[in-house]
Amino acid sequence: MRVDGVPMRTIWPVERGRVGIIDQTRLPHEFVTVELATLADAAHAIRAMLVRGAPLIGATAAYGVALALAADPSDSALAEAVSVLAATRPTAINLRWALEEMRATVATLPPDRRATAAWARAAEIAEADVALNRAIGQHGLALIEEAWVRQGRTGRVDVLTHCNAGWLATVDWGTALAPIFTAHDRGLSVHVWVDETRPRNQGASLTAWELLQHGVPHTVIADNAGGHLMQRGEVDLCIVGTDRTTAIGDVANKNSRVLTAANGRAPEFIDAPRNRIDRHQRILPRLHDVSGRADNVGFGDGLRHFIGRHVIGLQALRFQIDDDAARVAAEGWRRGYAGQCREQWPHAIERGVLHFRDRTRVA
Repeated sequence: MRVDGVPMRTIWPVERGRVGIIDQTRLPHEFVTVELATLADAAHAIRAMLVRGAPLIGATAAYGVALALAADPSDSALAEAVSVLAATRPTAINLRWALEEMRATVATLPPDRRATAAWARAAEIAEADVALNRAIGQHGLALIEEAWVRQGRTGRVDVLTHCNAGWLATVDWGTALAPIFTAHDRGLSVHVWVDETRPRNQGASLTAWELLQHGVPHTVIADNAGGHLMQRGEVDLCIVGTDRTTAIGDVANKNSRVLTAANGRAPEFIDAPRNRIDRHQRILPRLHDVSGRADNVGFGDGLRHFIGRHVIGLQALRFQIDDDAARVAAEGWRRGYAGQCREQWPHAIERGVLHFRDRTRVA
């Protein structure tokens, strides 16, 4: 994807055995890059959300292991790196997947070969993410083309998305936004309704920024405006990402997603690469209880600040990742494609590109 017309990724190796990233906490007001030189740097980047989005977190963790082994290739250093990085964002399934991949790659190697192997495997993980997301864009393009055909091949296609599942959340292309970028690059007229996504405003600050940089028409809306737009017939389809998907297709995502789509107002699709599948889990846990982290549940400062000032004594509860939202989305999935073709689900995982259809899109 592009920044000021220049192709860009969210993470890349640089000289002197370091890794470059975009500091996403500075967006949209400043575009700043940062170099990671140590395990501590990588852990801080994930924990403080300089990088965010499950695929990018996984890639950053992989490079974090490589940085750690470049300094100390011992067994104890490997164990420490995996432990430290695993604790940074417990809800991101890509994090655990990437750490398992890195450990499997280097654990049986002699110490003097571990650093080189770790750097190579981290680069492969990053490249694989780009390939998967590009494939999601190609597959998802058909969804937008179908909407365009339903409109008589005239006018624009209006897509609603929530939070940020664009290229800033991955190494490149994104998941939910990959079909949108692909359609735009193919010359289709696409417009995106961007939920602001309270309380961190990832939609308004990140999704809108990357759509602007790539030249995709878009409009930021309040989170509670999506249902109104659907009632007016101004949303052709919803495309969102997923933080975690269970082995049977249940999904976890942001609590404030516009799930009225699952009630028939507009078709909803969840785009996910195969490494977002938690193959060991069939029942979605209460993620906000399991992690106990403030970014999943807590008394959010984003709800207690007005006109730049903190309101003393105001209690505000927020949920970002919620199993209730996942159950609603999963209900549409179970009654749709998976409900009719559950035996095909393992094959869908192996193909690596999934579109979870809600029941409004399945005859």
